[in-house]
Amino acid sequence: MGNALTSCRVSTLGRWLPRMVAAMGIVVLPVSARVSVAQGPSAEDLADGLRLFRQKGDCQACHGWAGDGRKMDTQMPDGANLRTTRLGRSGLVLAIKCGRPGRGMPAYDRLAYSDGRCFDMKQADLARQGLQLPDPPSTLQPREIDLLVDFLLARIVGQGPMDRAKCIEFWGSDVEVCSEFK
Repeated sequence: MGNALTSCRVSTLGRWLPRMVAAMGIVVLPVSARVSVAQGPSAEDLADGLRLFRQKGDCQACHGWAGDGRKMDTQMPDGANLRTTRLGRSGLVLAIKCGRPGRGMPAYDRLAYSDGRCFDMKQADLARQGLQLPDPPSTLQPREIDLLVDFLLARIVGQGPMDRAKCIEFWGSDVEVCSEFK
């Protein structure tokens, strides 16, 4: 009896709810028709991404402080010029999480080759193929990888060559290194 009563109430509500909503002047869009406005990362998120780039991930050691491949330490492997990369968001996330076996890019996901999540390969597969994968300075959580990628897409990827204004924005003030840019 309870199910029949509940079913009746739901059925009645289903008939009257659209009329009540229309009478109140409320527009309800179905989930598939909702328009979402994509917001860019906040200034705080970009600052966190920059911190990850410069400190925890130490990306600048190989990719250079400007992301242009001009590395800071001659002992580190040459990194790609991220300012000219053609990788989109998903490609950057994949490269950071899984690294580039045999190419000097470490995997920042601590479980990258433990369970086949990266290229359907495990440590044994890398060893069998003779692929080296350097250890990262630290591992990154998925949220940190997203912050790093947000920073890269907003401030480095596709931003053209470094200039004085971009240098000052990157460092937060007119530091000595910015004097090399006219």
